[in-house]
Amino acid sequence: MKKHLDACGLACPAPVLLVKDLIDKENPQELSVLVDNEPCRENVTRFLDTRNFMVTVEAEKNGIIRLQARRTGNADEPLQSPAPEHSATASTQTRILILVTSDRLGRGDNQLGEKLMISYIKTMKEMGNELWQIIFVNSGVKLTADTSPVLRELQEYEKNGIVILACGTCLAHFELTEAKKVGATTNMLDIITATQLADKVISIG
Repeated sequence: MKKHLDACGLACPAPVLLVKDLIDKENPQELSVLVDNEPCRENVTRFLDTRNFMVTVEAEKNGIIRLQARRTGNADEPLQSPAPEHSATASTQTRILILVTSDRLGRGDNQLGEKLMISYIKTMKEMGNELWQIIFVNSGVKLTADTSPVLRELQEYEKNGIVILACGTCLAHFELTEAKKVGATTNMLDIITATQLADKVISIG
């Protein structure tokens, strides 16, 4: 029997947690989820993918989006990791997660802070294969937008297998959901899971 969930009006990460709770308790083969914004659509879709569901999206009236999900694998099969791993090195190398909490580095002079952040992100490549994920929260999500001074560098990191995530709630707050040009939209459940899996978490901002 198909299950139905209405996650409209819920703040991140409530929609994902609602879906997770239903799957953990009832293990449905099919479900339909209503969401009312793009970050929720991305977050719920990605989570369902980790639980072996195929998701199709149907646009609804008044900005409401209906997600139709059908399980594609056996419920007993191992689940995919909810936090993507840098597959080439995750099993053998230290996994460093960089949590970027601002679009500038340090306090004092804002212009200097912006220059320092640009320099830091451009220099992160020196971490080599140990650099695993870069997660942007608060004003840090501005660095994933089309006007970012480090957009090209971040796109190159992603091309080379580094996982890049941007907080969906933060993107919506700064009205940057449509402007994001690198990485996947994430939620607090993903962020917590990623920090648990990382060998080292470095917070900058």
